[in-house]
This record gives sequence, structure tokens and C-alpha cells, in this order.
Amino acid sequence: MMTRRTPTRIRAMSPRQTLPPDIEEIRDFTWRRQGDRQVDSPADAERFIDEVGFAACLTDSRRPGPSLYVAVCGRRDAVLPRNVQKAPEASRTWLLKDELVRRGRVYYAKFGTRTLFIAPRLVPYFHAVRGVRRADEAARLSDDARALLRVFRREWEISTADLRAEAGITSRGAFTRALDELQSAMLVVPSEVYYEPRFTYIYTLAVGRFPDALRRRVPRDVALREIARAFLSTATLTTRGELARVTGLSRAEAGLGNRALVAEGYAQMLGTGVYRLAAESKAGRRARTGADGVTLP
Repeated sequence: MMTRRTPTRIRAMSPRQTLPPDIEEIRDFTWRRQGDRQVDSPADAERFIDEVGFAACLTDSRRPGPSLYVAVCGRRDAVLPRNVQKAPEASRTWLLKDELVRRGRVYYAKFGTRTLFIAPRLVPYFHAVRGVRRADEAARLSDDARALLRVFRREWEISTADLRAEAGITSRGAFTRALDELQSAMLVVPSEVYYEPRFTYIYTLAVGRFPDALRRRVPRDVALREIARAFLSTATLTTRGELARVTGLSRAEAGLGNRALVAEGYAQMLGTGVYRLAAESKAGRRARTGADGVTLP
């Protein structure tokens, strides 16, 4: 028996279900999954991140959302090999990541195990959702994280080895957790990486690199809406739970953001958790013009 397709409504899809071909083709273009649009320089990578709003670093086709690695590969089916150190495309992505960190023109965020490059225009929105303001530090940060933060505010920029020594944290695990906590709170960012004489990161206060963006106050509901807008503008259609998996938002938060887009006519709700860009809206047409002025399909 043949199953009839319904073009106007789409059932909520699991992560492994196939997207409609036209959606995949649009994502091929917007997420640079094409050989003629692949990323091969730091400037290309910055333009790509500006176009999509935010992108993962080393995720492949098995994870949803735009990815710098996939854009470097320039193909939809890119999969990370087991030995990434010897894979040319993975190595190229890693070196581009280091250069983007040095240049400091996009925000390199680490939210738990998830790393994202964030375009400067979206930093205030992610900070409104994930950031910790100074008045809330005592209540929301651990003792070890606050010990590191005191060192940062005294030194401003410091290597990981010196930071650990200055803070007096003897446990490597506790130090790593505290540093991850500060990155998740959007308080510190890496600013440089060295491989000689030994591998080390230099970290700095995030507000030093993005002062205006991190000091801007944004209501939480506005932040959720704009994060959802950034994703939908290049994904064209978002399936159930997809925005949450890409950004680390809860499903409830992602739903609030998407429904706000529906309320303003930017998106259409096609089913439970499934939203599509309203192509006829002026906002949709603006969002589908790339940073280089190219009109997206």
C-alpha cells in the first residue's frame, strides 16, 4: 500500500528521519555542504559563521545543524574518521578553529560538551540564556569557578598552567570542571593556543573581546526567539527537538522561540515541533540573503 504524501503538513520527525529533498538542497547551500562553497580559509569560516549565526566545530553529518567541519569538507555526507589526527579535513578544521580563536572576530563558546562558533550579532541572545551576570556569580558559580574568576580579573589573560597555579586548585579534574563552568557561563574564552614548547591554551575574560554584546541586556523571550530565527533562516525547516540538540536549549525553550516566530508570521507550524520558514514573509526573504549578498535558493 502506498503512503500518501501531504505537502502542507509534516509529521514530527526523529533525528534519523529523512528531510524533504528541497530542504536538504537549501541546507546544502546555506550550510556550505557543496564543493563550490566549501570553507578553506579563516575569512571564509568567519563569513560562514556570520551567514548561519552559529555553527558547531567538529560535528559531522550524524549531528544536526551547521558545522565548520562539514563546511570544510563541502559535502552533505561528511563523517569524521576514527583517527581524526590523520584526517586532512579534520586537521584543517582544527587549525581553522585555532586561527578563529586568535582572530577573535567570532565567539567560541563551550556549553558542556557542545562547542559553538557564534556570530557577534547573536552573542547578546546566547548570553541572555546562558550567561551569568556579576550579581549572580555567588549564587550560580562553584567555589572553584569563582577562584579562577578572581585570577582572571586580576591578570585578565593567562595560560591554563599559570591559572591553575594562581588559583591554588590542585586537582586537574576540578580545575577543568571550573574552567568549563566559566566558559558555559560566557565569562571566559580562549584567546590563543600554543603547541610549542608544550600544548597550552591562553584564556581571557570574554567581556574584553565582546564588551558591547555581553553588556547588552536582552529579555529572555526575545533571546529565544532570535536564536530560533537564526537557525530557521538557514535550515528552512526545523524538526522536533532539532533546535534543542543544535544549541543546547531545552526543548521547552526551543519551542517558545519557534512559537514566537509563528506568532509574528515568520514561521509556520506544520506539526508538533515542526516549523517551516514562511517564504512569503518579508522577514523570511531578508533572512535568506547571505552575508556576501547572494540570494539563497
